[in-house]
Amino acid sequence: MSRIGKLPIPLPAGVTAKLDGPVLTVAGPKGELHLTVHRLVSVAVTPTEITVTVNDANEQSQRALWGLTRMLIANMVTGITAGYSKKLEINGVGFKAALAGQTLNLNLGFSHPIVFPIPVGITIAVEKNVVTVSGIDKQLVGETAATIRRLKKPEPYKGKGIKYSDEVIRRKAGKVVKAAGAK
Repeated sequence: MSRIGKLPIPLPAGVTAKLDGPVLTVAGPKGELHLTVHRLVSVAVTPTEITVTVNDANEQSQRALWGLTRMLIANMVTGITAGYSKKLEINGVGFKAALAGQTLNLNLGFSHPIVFPIPVGITIAVEKNVVTVSGIDKQLVGETAATIRRLKKPEPYKGKGIKYSDEVIRRKAGKVVKAAGAK
């Protein structure tokens, strides 16, 4: 039995769920999300909760789908009620970010500025050297933050680059300077 999959997903006030064939639609105060449910997984929707079951709970691949589907639906409910956000820190002399309409302009020490188009459904806020990526879709928020971080990964010697705010960069020692005159 999947311990995660058998837990029901409570629907908070103001959140509605509708199953139309294999497509589950969850709507709430922040928006609406859709999920195509796998054919081996069954979803039951009531006004107060959503339950997920599988055809054969003894088969390992179906147990995996059971837990996965339950967590995807739970993430949808959390996203439309509270939303998700990731914070990125930009470290380095002259490194900066600025918003210009639906693009994020980044100066990351290259010979040219980087223009990053903001995907639909994502909101980006810039405050000094902190870029906050937020939205209702957990996967899209994480993917966008990872794409921005990939533009200039933090290097281990000086720590320059883009990192998550809770990420710890292991620093390396630089070259060791030998004592002058020692032979």
